[in-house]
Amino acid sequence: MIVEYIRYKVPEARAQAFEAAYGTAQESLRASPHCLGFELSRCHDAPDHYILRIQWDSAEGHMEGFRKSAHFPPFLAAIRPYVPDIEEMRHYDVTPVRWTR
Repeated sequence: MIVEYIRYKVPEARAQAFEAAYGTAQESLRASPHCLGFELSRCHDAPDHYILRIQWDSAEGHMEGFRKSAHFPPFLAAIRPYVPDIEEMRHYDVTPVRWTR
């Protein structure tokens, strides 16, 4: 498994539309067998900052499987207006240092 983090800075005036766009885009993520889960979080302290966390089966599953599938074009169409708002987009390997209650 690999985790993709995408950091966005979205002005308050566009926040509701941004969240609605991901409401639409999530259907493509749910439909992909390579996507294991996701969450969109909004910063409490700086409400114009968001982080999208997506769990993929692998980097290849994301880059080759999802991005070259029929699920990607509708995903990109939904979020395309917010691509310029991306501050960082990277894949991270999960370490054994973790805990959940």
